[in-house]
Amino acid sequence: MQHTLKSPVSFKGVGLHSGKPATMVLRPAAAGHGIWFKRTDIELGNVLIPAIYDAVERTPLCTRLFNDAGVSVSTIEHIMAALAGCGIHNALVELDGPEVPIMDGSSVAFVRGIMARGVRQQAAPVLAYEVLQPVTVEREGARASLLPSDGLQIEFHIDFEDAAIGRQSMVLDMRNGSFARELSDCRTFCRRSDVEAMRENGLALGGSLNNAVVVQGDQVLTPGGFRRANEAVRHKMLDALGDLYLAGGPILGRYVGEKSGHSMTNTLLRKLFETPGAVRPVLCTPEQAARLPGQGLVWGEIPAVA
Repeated sequence: MQHTLKSPVSFKGVGLHSGKPATMVLRPAAAGHGIWFKRTDIELGNVLIPAIYDAVERTPLCTRLFNDAGVSVSTIEHIMAALAGCGIHNALVELDGPEVPIMDGSSVAFVRGIMARGVRQQAAPVLAYEVLQPVTVEREGARASLLPSDGLQIEFHIDFEDAAIGRQSMVLDMRNGSFARELSDCRTFCRRSDVEAMRENGLALGGSLNNAVVVQGDQVLTPGGFRRANEAVRHKMLDALGDLYLAGGPILGRYVGEKSGHSMTNTLLRKLFETPGAVRPVLCTPEQAARLPGQGLVWGEIPAVA
């Protein structure tokens, strides 16, 4: 069955790139509504933006959605991952500005907020998208693929020159609450040189050592270091889950990313839906629904992060 929130929940923070205060409210929505964003700071015109792959403006640093009126919301990947990981299929996400608050750089605050409010079952089967044929995209040494599978699995490989990160790989079956337990508290990361370059271009103005893990060579500059030895690749998997949820529903397939990112995952989704016979919509049976992210999520397994 589909799920929504039992009651609204709000979050306050700053935008990662704008540095401006941001308030976000998640509201329950009817069965079949899907995930939509609404800009509450704009009074006239179309302020609703669908969370769907072909509404994405592909950028390397974050995922940005826009509608036909040119209204946009950015850095949506962490809240989309939380919604997917909590099994929320219908919600209205209200924002008083152009960017989702970055919080601590992970999804854990969103997960805890959603689950504290509770999840309500709705009388409609979940619409998922089953991968039938392998689809792959490649660019400049990076690669992303979707392969047939009976549930969602994510495999990721990264390789950074900075010794603090280096080479990391991980594979995770996303059923039984594994997102909340294994990925939700894993923060975005970057190199100090990248931060300096972004700020010179008016980006990452809200970034700090409190909402990102910053590294320089073999040093981790963020106090306390990594939360997990392979937090970097886990965060990449978190991003991938959020970006894949822009299919318009859960994916039944195996995602494999090698040095991939937001733009490449979106290109992969576009190719999946453009390739005849590569994917089909399915109304999940109870057995299929039990394998989706969010099913089996237990409150006590959600990381508690100060």
